[in-house]
Amino acid sequence: MSDIASSCRFAAKRLTHLRRKIGLLAAALVCAMPVDASPRESKDWIVLENCRFILNPADDGDSFHVSVGTREYIFRLYMVDAPETDALTPGRLVEQAKYFEITVPQAIEVGLAAKEFTRQKLSEPFTVFTRMSDAMGRSKLERFYAFVQTKDGDLGEQLVRNGLARNYGFRAVPPGLRNSRSELERLQQLEDEARAEKIGGWGISSGQLNVHAQKPASFSFFVAEKNARARTLPLLNTPSATPAFRPSTTTVRPAEDNRSHGKEKIERGRIDINTATEKELKMIPGVGPVMASRIMAAPPFRSADDLKKVNGIGDKKYAKIRPYFQ
Repeated sequence: MSDIASSCRFAAKRLTHLRRKIGLLAAALVCAMPVDASPRESKDWIVLENCRFILNPADDGDSFHVSVGTREYIFRLYMVDAPETDALTPGRLVEQAKYFEITVPQAIEVGLAAKEFTRQKLSEPFTVFTRMSDAMGRSKLERFYAFVQTKDGDLGEQLVRNGLARNYGFRAVPPGLRNSRSELERLQQLEDEARAEKIGGWGISSGQLNVHAQKPASFSFFVAEKNARARTLPLLNTPSATPAFRPSTTTVRPAEDNRSHGKEKIERGRIDINTATEKELKMIPGVGPVMASRIMAAPPFRSADDLKKVNGIGDKKYAKIRPYFQ
């Protein structure tokens, strides 16, 4: 009987020892796994100067590869949307063609023209304003929203003025401005002018796809505050093994961000559904970055009642957030 008890104790010790070894092995494997070093969205504008365009087959008019020092990025323009250059996203392409009142093949032509327009405009060094806000995308390389400034001014405005993009997409308060409304109105004015002149996508049916704006236009130059302090760019996780890039940068903290970083409250009935900024939307209880991006990518809305059409907003979510909109 004592022999059986002794054997049981020996087996229990062996089992405990084996479990400990397995635990140590599992911990070693976890430590050896690559860590996702994706940067978090910055509260400040990061200004990247002397950027260079990288030719890539996946580029289009509003999304493109950029080199800054030794690093490579993909940036997606805020607040404008150029047609797709292929049929990989047919639903989106059909919606874009409907907006310009053209056929789907014509929309692809406009997208290709926008791609070439952007390539030419970025043939010289340019400046990028970004907060490293995730713009998603199909590439393995992370893509971030940005305002891009060429020697002629804001690139998004230039695309819209020449009928190669529409006033549509993820919104943000441009650096140096207090809200996004003025820029939205500016973009709409430029779009109306392109439509009236029937150029770009608005004139493709009459052979004016590559006809540029007749009336000269002054485009916005977004600037950082003079008293802004220099800071470094967050380390990014890219496919290449290039060393960390820390350029000399200037940042701007927009006036509406000079407050506590905690969840701020917003009064009910205050938000305009078609001009709401990401910051305003994230103040609404139950709305995080993902839902805010979905709402901002969905306009134009006929009214806030159309919130139900946004993916992820069911009856309960709608009842909770609808009172905050006008």
